[in-house]
Amino acid sequence: MTTTHPVLTAEEEALLPSEEDVRHYAEHGWYLSRKLLTDDEVDTLVAATDRYYAGERDRRLPVRPPKLAYWEPAKGDVQRHNDYVHHEHDALGRILRKPLIGAVAARLARADEIRIFQSTLIYKPPISGEPSNIVPWHFDKHYWASSSSENMLTAFIPFHDCGEEMGTITIVDGSHRWREVGADDTVVRHFADRDRDQLEAMLAENAAHNRAEIRKVPMVIPKGHMSFHHCRVYHGSGPNVSGRPRQAVSLHLQDGANAWREYPLSDGTLAAYNHDVLVRRTPEGRPDYADPDFCPVIWRDRAPQGG
Repeated sequence: MTTTHPVLTAEEEALLPSEEDVRHYAEHGWYLSRKLLTDDEVDTLVAATDRYYAGERDRRLPVRPPKLAYWEPAKGDVQRHNDYVHHEHDALGRILRKPLIGAVAARLARADEIRIFQSTLIYKPPISGEPSNIVPWHFDKHYWASSSSENMLTAFIPFHDCGEEMGTITIVDGSHRWREVGADDTVVRHFADRDRDQLEAMLAENAAHNRAEIRKVPMVIPKGHMSFHHCRVYHGSGPNVSGRPRQAVSLHLQDGANAWREYPLSDGTLAAYNHDVLVRRTPEGRPDYADPDFCPVIWRDRAPQGG
């Protein structure tokens, strides 16, 4: 865990987003990075993933959260999602906590601190007709209703060159700036538990309300690079028709100001996230989204970025 102010090398400083990049992110909701991971680091991720899928764990979650994404071999050759890999597997976690990743996120979010919120290992099999390979349009903040921040973001980190033929992540350009309409309690459910036609209709309805064009931008990402997207930008992905697996991590990141908040649903219950049964409690008895065991700091600047 990073508990002091990390220091970047001069070479790493040169890889940070420019002010123009930060303005682009603010306007469009996405950013394609420079090469943030070395080939050796990516190859380490691949080897560690193989061991993870073979059952290797350095620790297990103390309890199983109710909505945990956790592929196991019995589920077969579907798209795999495994949450909390930064916590369960040290070799994966060491690279996902690389300060440079946090520094890029901090600059984009104009934050002075970045913590991991979640890490999800993803394997999209090379089966073009596999229904689970299609990720419908959604945005992540819907699932994070119990989080106070509107500046959370995600780094999508493929383990290889990743283009359209692999079903790369695709962003609806600028949609994070739309005013949302037509939302109800169903939006807090994961896209896998929702009707795809409903999600398509919601995207179209929101675009029309904002008099916006739906411009879909596939992220073409070379090995060692990654894309970052805002927590309110619509995104999804298509089938993998490349003939080889698409392997990646979605590294969800929170700025230092993020905290648990009370978000009532229409049935009288509160919106919840998997962390809520895992993390320590604040002195007020609330889930602590700064718990270093599950939400480690990966970047802390000496002064706020401003904005």
